This record gives sequence, structure tokens and C-alpha cells, in this order.
Amino acid sequence: MKTNCWESENCGRQPGGLRTSELGVCPASTEALHNGKNGGRNAGRYCWKVPGTLCEGRVQGIWASKMMACTACKFFELVKREQGSDFQA
Repeated sequence: MKTNCWESENCGRQPGGLRTSELGVCPASTEALHNGKNGGRNAGRYCWKVPGTLCEGRVQGIWASKMMACTACKFFELVKREQGSDFQA
């Protein structure tokens, strides 16, 4: 598996993470429906499509409302670059 968003961003919201009592468990870290997309664990490399992820210091909503922030995110760009033609947006 490749680096997941919670590892790259060091947010501490993965199960057992340091900030789960404060911010809750990030749904990207537990969303099994997207397991393996872009080579990640659960939605760890597909976080932009999952509501409730932590971006820019605040919990984000659905894709339509967070699209601009996500597509400008360094992690999004990293995944896109690493996946090349296999990138799943």
C-alpha cells in the first residue's frame, strides 16, 4: 500500500490516532467501500470523495463543497502524480 492521507498529513484521525478524541475518527480511514482505490487503505488515497475529512484545519463536507480545496491539496496532487493514467478522481 502507498502512503495514505492520514499518514501524509499527520492529522491523527485514523483509528487509534492522537486526535480522535478531539476530532473523531476520519471517515476516509474507515471507508472500506473505496479500499484499494489509488493504492490506498480504505479511502486513504481517495479522501477527497469522502465527507467529513479534515482539511485546512476544519472538517469538510461533501465533494461539491470541498472540491476546490481538495484539487489544490498537495496530497491530492501527489496521488495524481504517483498514479499517472491509473488515477481515480
